[in-house]
Amino acid sequence: MTARQAIATLQRNMNASTIGQNHIVSRLIMGLLADGNMLIEGLPGLAKTRVVHSMADEIESKFSRIQFTPDLKPSDVMGEERKYMEDGRTEYKFHEGSIFGNIILADEVNRAPAKVQSAMLEAMEEKQVTIAGETHKLPELFVVMATQNPIEQEGTFPLSEAQKDRFLMHIRIDYINMESEFKMVKMILEERRHEKVEKKKIPQSLIFEARNEVADIKIDDKMGRYMIELIFATRYPVRYSRQLGVMIDLGISPRGTLALHQCAKAHAWMKGKKEVEVEDVHAIIHDVFRHRLVISEHALMNDRTNDEIIDIILAQVPQPKGATVAKK
Repeated sequence: MTARQAIATLQRNMNASTIGQNHIVSRLIMGLLADGNMLIEGLPGLAKTRVVHSMADEIESKFSRIQFTPDLKPSDVMGEERKYMEDGRTEYKFHEGSIFGNIILADEVNRAPAKVQSAMLEAMEEKQVTIAGETHKLPELFVVMATQNPIEQEGTFPLSEAQKDRFLMHIRIDYINMESEFKMVKMILEERRHEKVEKKKIPQSLIFEARNEVADIKIDDKMGRYMIELIFATRYPVRYSRQLGVMIDLGISPRGTLALHQCAKAHAWMKGKKEVEVEDVHAIIHDVFRHRLVISEHALMNDRTNDEIIDIILAQVPQPKGATVAKK
């Protein structure tokens, strides 16, 4: 099995397990290919947990689910030094926390107190944790997929801008259509009647091979400059229009620039291309910009959303000449 065949199998099986959420599945796979963490937002019961589970079920990996609550301590997640008695002597050994895994489901991450959220920053960015002055490396395959509920605010601790910036993409899950929901109910009821059958899983080596192929996707200078200009339109919006100037308070960071390039390359690879085109950038820009763009009070008072402002940016920044026109 080649790396491309492995990813195609992963996508097909995840789509079969989470009917009607093909868009979300493709974005999670892009995050896996781009080696980035994902923030998944949606109302309760919209298969946020199931879609992450479905990925872990297909890959040879250690899956770890962390249920975030206000009383959670950093040591519960990261681990701690514990005292042991051996041959009459006291020894301290590091006990790994639940963060030590390959695919991490951080369920309702905005319910965790600030100390826990801050402790996760090092793990997400550096792929390591430091306990009692000692650094412990996390596995090479390490992806955090965090979920949050957009409507319940009581007992939550909203993520800071710095924390949100650590996520490669911010994906929103919505209701599926009636036919998909009908199929989903039938599938889940059928699953409960039968025992789960063990199946052959995708080895991690093929995931790393696919990542290497994604890294080889080309971005020519014309396309690279276009992507940078999209970023600069968020930092200096008044240069592009007065409308944008009053809507944006804070633009995209350099980390967002890297995320845009990584995700565009992953999208192009999944479409079988050898270089990034405009349609690849437009396909993923909302997911990359959504959580990084800080819009003004004026925009909020006029019921403007981040996605609407991103659409205005796309309309204001000219596409490179001869580029493939993005499909709506």
